[in-house]
Amino acid sequence: MSFRIALSGINAASAGLNTTANNIANVNTVGFKRSRAEFGDLFANSGFGLQRNAVGAGVRVTNVAQQFAQGTINFTDNALDMAVSGNGFFTLNRGGEIVYGRAGNFGVDRAGYVVNPVGDRLQVFPPTVSASGQITGFNNGQLADLRLALGEAPPLASSNVEIGTNLPADANPPLLAPFDPADAQTYNFATTVTVYDSLGVSHNATFYYVKTNNPGEWQLFTQIAGDPVSGPDTLQYGPSGELLTPATGNLVLAPWTPPTGANPIALTLQLGESTQYGSSFSVNRLVQDGYPTGRLSNLDISDEGVVSARYTNGQAIPLGQIALTNFSNVQGLQKLGDTSWGETSESGPAQRGAPGTSNLGLLQAGALEASNVDITEQLVEMINAQRNFQANAQMISTADQITQTVINIR
Repeated sequence: MSFRIALSGINAASAGLNTTANNIANVNTVGFKRSRAEFGDLFANSGFGLQRNAVGAGVRVTNVAQQFAQGTINFTDNALDMAVSGNGFFTLNRGGEIVYGRAGNFGVDRAGYVVNPVGDRLQVFPPTVSASGQITGFNNGQLADLRLALGEAPPLASSNVEIGTNLPADANPPLLAPFDPADAQTYNFATTVTVYDSLGVSHNATFYYVKTNNPGEWQLFTQIAGDPVSGPDTLQYGPSGELLTPATGNLVLAPWTPPTGANPIALTLQLGESTQYGSSFSVNRLVQDGYPTGRLSNLDISDEGVVSARYTNGQAIPLGQIALTNFSNVQGLQKLGDTSWGETSESGPAQRGAPGTSNLGLLQAGALEASNVDITEQLVEMINAQRNFQANAQMISTADQITQTVINIR
């Protein structure tokens, strides 16, 4: 009997050593969660229940439980590296099967999909788009592969120009008339802004200011690419320097047809911030709302998991919101290897949501969660398992000596 008891102890010690060895081997594995061997004692059952003074029958491994404690978050220089700070797993598509992981060392495959080192595709909640083409949110009831848009971002034709200038109240009318953009003596001031047509081609829009003989009155002439578009348009300022005419502060210009074959550019000048004070001419604000085509330059990932593609034209387009998944019993997840897990009946159903919602953690971009293995702790466990192994082996040796002594009795 003692042979079998000691043998079960050796097997248990071996299981503990194997568990410790696996932990130590994965000390540098991104997102790895250490395991702990758990044991239970054995008693022989005669069918009539256990006897009061029965001796135990040894030990067995009852479970190898993973410890899902948070690992250290280390910052990197890779924009696609991600770490979950708190509860939750990345949701991944492995050839049509949904699996889960904590390793956030993602990259891009040749088709533009965001994948981990074994090719699992990162899952996101796709953006919802209104009838006008505006992104209004994310569909939390649907999963989609995160794919980077590798093409160009479309341009937007200019339609509004905000002009905030100060025109000197003591200015005199030009020396010469009529207005001629080629002769600087026929106007007082000029300023230029770049506008874009529907094809993303840039054109210079120039605004010329001409002081009249009437107090507080100016004339505005507008040209695009040297072509007259509007003017003279009257600007009238009040005694406090505020704009009185046009009354709405907006001036709608006639459409201008660019030579590129694009749609006509129809500009509205928003002049409400322009003033006439005693100081010198200044341009305090000159902003238009168009932009050219753009190429992908970078990715932005927020703490809430919103992935946005940033383009060279200054635009940021949301591509999706990273889907995190949690379970009622993470210990019930099935280990699949490559630091991934699968859902089981013991884990409970998947509970998906955006980072930072419900009991899900936040997302840290440009960082990776390290293995939660404490190498010092594992070395101590190794020593304990080694001592247990040696003690049980010594128990077998002692039992053998006793047996030999009994056999040799005459």
